[in-house]
Amino acid sequence: MENKEFSRKLEERTKAFALKIIRLSALLPNSVEGKIVRNQMTKSGTGFGANYREATRARSRADFKNKIKICESEANEASYWLEIVGDLKWTESQSLEAALNEANELLAIFTSIGKNLE
Repeated sequence: MENKEFSRKLEERTKAFALKIIRLSALLPNSVEGKIVRNQMTKSGTGFGANYREATRARSRADFKNKIKICESEANEASYWLEIVGDLKWTESQSLEAALNEANELLAIFTSIGKNLE
């Protein structure tokens, strides 16, 4: 797979993940705690897709690397919030498990991309 195709597929994958996170966050309780977790999970779970899109349009290699590191950080944060939701048993475990697996796979991809830039 060439770089352009890989990049396009990763953009699609991060967008699909963002949609999954938005749907999942809508299932969280409307308590004060639920709203805080919903906000954090949604921000991190949608943010790295937007940052990856920005990375693909970076002005320099350093700019690209910086944006990829942001993607890595936000993917890690999304995994954290998904784990919190799972530990609190706030939503169906099957959809949550699928989202957590995808977050961890995306984290591994961004980590690998970042290491290849060093």
